[in-house]
Amino acid sequence: MRIGVPREIKDHEYRVGLVPAGAHALAEAGHHVVVESGAGDGSGFTDGEYESAGARILSDARSVWSESEMVIKVKEPLASEFERMQPGQILFTYLHLAPLPELTQALLDHEVTGVAYETIEDKKGHLPLLTPMSEVAGRMSVMVGTYYQQRPLGGRGTLLCGVPGVPPGDVMIIGGGIVGLNAAKVAHGFGGRVAVLDTNIDRLRMIDDLFHGAVTTLASNQHNLIAALRRADLVIGAVLIPGRSAPKLITRSMLAEMKDGAVIVDVAVDQGGCVETTRATTHSDPVFTVDGVVHYCVANMPGAVPRTSTLALNNATLPYALALANKGLDAALADDAGLRPGVNTHRGAITSRPVAESQSRPFVSLEQLS
Repeated sequence: MRIGVPREIKDHEYRVGLVPAGAHALAEAGHHVVVESGAGDGSGFTDGEYESAGARILSDARSVWSESEMVIKVKEPLASEFERMQPGQILFTYLHLAPLPELTQALLDHEVTGVAYETIEDKKGHLPLLTPMSEVAGRMSVMVGTYYQQRPLGGRGTLLCGVPGVPPGDVMIIGGGIVGLNAAKVAHGFGGRVAVLDTNIDRLRMIDDLFHGAVTTLASNQHNLIAALRRADLVIGAVLIPGRSAPKLITRSMLAEMKDGAVIVDVAVDQGGCVETTRATTHSDPVFTVDGVVHYCVANMPGAVPRTSTLALNNATLPYALALANKGLDAALADDAGLRPGVNTHRGAITSRPVAESQSRPFVSLEQLS
């Protein structure tokens, strides 16, 4: 198979879809790998390392897309990349299509098979390709939220860990999944008073056991949500419904209950955000303020720590890339049922029910297209 790795073009996105070790594994398996010049620079991988691994360097993205049967990326294509898609091409990347009807339409128009990292499942029903970036984003959320607590940056001026004689700050985490758990680890480690809200009582039991009661766990309902918002210096949105738009759990009116200068870090922004006032921001312009509350809504947070993020992501994605390349799409899907939910578009149709329902579009199963 001909496999291409273009350079990421999202604002301050320094990750790369394939590291040299992955290129070597694919080349050793008999595949042809082409990499856009400079694609790995942001993560610390040179063109020379890719060439030594058996890849061929191409000077521009258009050539990479045109030569490739499968394109491996990190982030979803932007509008300037839509025209580069080829009919029948496999696009293997994070897609987060639910809030992106324009990208969805482009994939349909070009009859691209969009295999989304974030909806692939393992045998336990977990999301193995979403997990590593959720771990990174969860840990980063506390770091950036603490940074924007500084008064010159618009925050309340609370030091999360406090000092002797002064209490620490309060951190509210909505969602006890991978993002929420990793946020809780860092926030607790920083010395903050941490509360995690979730609808899954078993998940709350696990968090309570893990932290020996040092992290408060709360059943997620409107009463507990508003009470926690009133106390919070930092709120982290860590809600995920795989493939679907995130529910708006914090409404505009609820911001009035929060402290002036409180900070919201909405990690769910990739799926539209769990805060009504969320809008996607970039590393170049990461925050905005609504009703006195600072919002950090960067849609590619892990791109700011690309060395760690790229290596962690490739550890998870490479086995799937090899399966798709070695077996082809149909055989790979037949051999791994968990790969099937990852196929969001195929042959001009939406093949992910959550995406179709989020956009009020027709859903067509893979079986109907076979």
